[in-house]
Amino acid sequence: MDTTLKDPLVGQVLDGRYRVDARIAVGGMATVYRALDTRLDRVLALKVMHPALATDASFVERFIREAKSVARLAHPNVVAVFDQGAEGAYVYLAMEYVAGCTLRDVLRERGALQPRAALDILEPVLAALGAAHRAGFVHRDMKPENVLIGDDGRVKVADFGLVRAVGSVTNTTGTVLGTVSYLAPEQIEYGTSDTRADVYACGVVLYEMLTGSKPHSGDTPAQVLFQHMNEDMPAPSALVPGLAVELDELVASATARNPEVRPYDAVALLAQARAARAPLSDEQLDLVPPQALAADEAEPSAAGPAPASEDATSVIPRVLPREEPGVNHTARLTMPPPEPPEPSRPTGRRAVPRRGLLAALVAVLLALGVGAGVWYINSGQFTRVPALIGKTEKDARQELKSAGLDVKKVRYDFSETVQRGTVIKTDPGTNERIRGNGSVTVFVSRGPEIVRVPDVRGKPLAQAESELEKAGLAPGVVTKEFSEEIEQGAVISTDPASGTRRSPDSAVAVVVSRGAPIDVPDVTGESVDDATSQLTGAGFKVKIASEQINSPEEAGSVAEQSAAEGTQLARGDTVTLTVSKGPRMLDVPDVVGLKVDEATSKLESAGFEVKVDKSFPFLGDTVESQSVAADQQAPEGSTITIKTKGL
Repeated sequence: MDTTLKDPLVGQVLDGRYRVDARIAVGGMATVYRALDTRLDRVLALKVMHPALATDASFVERFIREAKSVARLAHPNVVAVFDQGAEGAYVYLAMEYVAGCTLRDVLRERGALQPRAALDILEPVLAALGAAHRAGFVHRDMKPENVLIGDDGRVKVADFGLVRAVGSVTNTTGTVLGTVSYLAPEQIEYGTSDTRADVYACGVVLYEMLTGSKPHSGDTPAQVLFQHMNEDMPAPSALVPGLAVELDELVASATARNPEVRPYDAVALLAQARAARAPLSDEQLDLVPPQALAADEAEPSAAGPAPASEDATSVIPRVLPREEPGVNHTARLTMPPPEPPEPSRPTGRRAVPRRGLLAALVAVLLALGVGAGVWYINSGQFTRVPALIGKTEKDARQELKSAGLDVKKVRYDFSETVQRGTVIKTDPGTNERIRGNGSVTVFVSRGPEIVRVPDVRGKPLAQAESELEKAGLAPGVVTKEFSEEIEQGAVISTDPASGTRRSPDSAVAVVVSRGAPIDVPDVTGESVDDATSQLTGAGFKVKIASEQINSPEEAGSVAEQSAAEGTQLARGDTVTLTVSKGPRMLDVPDVVGLKVDEATSKLESAGFEVKVDKSFPFLGDTVESQSVAADQQAPEGSTITIKTKGL
């Protein structure tokens, strides 16, 4: 049954512009339709928020934030957002329509992919995420459903609905928004996510492409979450024998449980992916995986029945920090229920002795005191270092103060990836245990290390390259140009120019002077001695070719020179001379009795020039004689005169 026919939005025109033609997909926050922009006459995808969510200001804000975030990226591997608007209960985004399928569709159809295909998909995905990360955004819901593969083979990342600024704080206390199979351990346990959470998800996607199976599975979401937190990612080669170890290492690096040891962002992971691909042979890249593994069972929702999609985005209760076993586990002391009150006693009888009750009460209080003491010694006096990476120094100090911790010292280090003035790392690291009122060392980024290009103009090339290396730069390509002012062998200029600020190890191109240009004279036809004298006098070196050639020039004279007359060379450049053996001698054909045109063609084909001498006053058209008799030899290119008979 076609569910599109039941959708009330199909056939409507939103905002007087977007005609909804068909429903494409239904997601956790919105439904996607194929629509026509009647104003620009183009097909696009219309992402319409579920009306039930449109009344929730936080969901609407997240929805609109997607439009602004993606519009800022403008990357060829990101699905473009054209417009955003609302009409009645419908809040929508007008987006680029990608005709094709999702990576999930490909995996369902083909199972595991060949390594080459997996990397060909992964690299543009990382390029798109890298642009988002460098712009300050995290996707937070990377999965095969959000990777679109167009009919033209282009790969694009979609659904930035969960995107948020890297430095912002998660608003929903105790919950995590995302897809169970692709959540990083820190998202599950602490509810925090930065660029490294996207890196983790990409590692899971790569594992799934290489093996056709998710790395962790279970009957409930809790079981899957537990494995993400407590088990290392298995090696893909365990399921695909023969898979290159470089791919195992790439997956392991991206999915390390400790975010501190993962690549910092998608840009860094892309560099690792390209480095992993480089040494692989065609045989390794085109390895055909075993028969596709059985399709994974649909993942149950984090709360309630299984969603329509096995990889739906869910709101997941955040796991509270785990207590260590043994003495760090807080025990609950139980007391027996109070006995029922005794009936009233006659006034004269002795009261029940209270010494036993008092002793029991003291024992209970003592047990509580000892338990509290043990808890304080083993857990209570400790706290955990908050997540400060990516935050400003001021905010980091405030968070440490709020956590009851002090800043031991602040160290400023260069960083190619972390914005200047924000935290690179802490010691102890994020979420590590530390005694209350303890001190934390904070490492703050100074931004990329910058060096200035030194002024090496006018200096010899060797000295210039040495000074560039001392400055922390790499000598780059050396080119040579003529210069009337700078002596030969000295530096004319650098690119970038002196004084320019550059990152360490950046390449600096150098232009070296060839000196003033010198015109090459024409020495063809000259004797070898005379030609050599002229060229050396002009400042050139002379080389005589080892082989001689036939030429119209006299034997022993110069037949050819490597640089033609008027060519500009530098002093000390070499000109090669080729010596003539004289002209080549050719057999002359017999053309007497032939018509002039036929005779001319025959002589020219033999390698001669032809001159026709016609008899007067009676002009004829038949050759009577030729200047060089038949079967004799004449120099190649020489002229043969033919004379015609009179009429």
